[in-house]
Amino acid sequence: MQRRVASKFGRMLFSIVFVSIVVFVLIRLSGDPSVTLLPYDATIEQREAVRHAYGWDQPIYVQYVRFLSRAVQGDFGLSIHRRQPALELVLERVPATFELAFLSMAVSIVIGVMGGVLTAVMRGTIVDYAATSAAFVGRSMPSFWLGLMLILLFAVALGWLPTSGRIGLNSRVLPIITLSSYGIAEVLLLVRQGMVEALRQDYVRTARAKGLVENAVRFRHALRNVLLPVVTVAGISFGDLLGGALITENVFAWPGMGRLALESVYNRDFPVIQAVVLFISVGIVVVNFLVDLMYGILDPRIRHAEIET
Repeated sequence: MQRRVASKFGRMLFSIVFVSIVVFVLIRLSGDPSVTLLPYDATIEQREAVRHAYGWDQPIYVQYVRFLSRAVQGDFGLSIHRRQPALELVLERVPATFELAFLSMAVSIVIGVMGGVLTAVMRGTIVDYAATSAAFVGRSMPSFWLGLMLILLFAVALGWLPTSGRIGLNSRVLPIITLSSYGIAEVLLLVRQGMVEALRQDYVRTARAKGLVENAVRFRHALRNVLLPVVTVAGISFGDLLGGALITENVFAWPGMGRLALESVYNRDFPVIQAVVLFISVGIVVVNFLVDLMYGILDPRIRHAEIET
């Protein structure tokens, strides 16, 4: 068990370093950041002076080593546009982004699992066909398009909900629906398929033969064996939710990391972009690491295999 945890922890660190290299190189291919710091008519000497002051005239590997050595200490440099520490700007936006992502994930899991169980139990009925059809539609719609349609319907046409902001519970409804729609569809279809197969297994027939009530058979025996792939999807979906939040936040003017990242891209604010991307990447990698560790808890076969190896 310890060897497996150490191995996966090493892979997690490698993934973070690899992402930091990719982000660092790609951002510097986007153009000269000194353009945003100096007026349009600045001389070449002035531009060279600024580039030298920030170390942008050094070889890229020297810049990366310096960046990494500071990043591990929580120093991502000053924002070029706002002249504030980049990490400080990101941390101000983290609660809004993670609130949106976690609430959307919770809604996806709860509604998806309940819908999957219901459609499996009522397989072949109108409820099953309607739910699965809605799930396929939900998987096909881009989140930004769905967000705009929800704004037009519930905010503009009906006036029930606000179009933007993060004030009150009403402002959270449309962003959460937008972000969770794909996750609900994914979990619902996965649970439905797993439940249909599980309800046909011999251990379910044995449980019924023992006289257990149907709800105990469905939730204590059948659903438990379907949870492992749901946990996998939840871990992957968390990364998708964080990525989708970058777009959804701009649709609903949600004050999270997504809006900060977009503003920083427009301004070529390298330190802030690096801080945002690495923060999100670390969050995704850590969540997937924890999900992987949960496999042994949910599935005894994995835990026994680890002990034997």
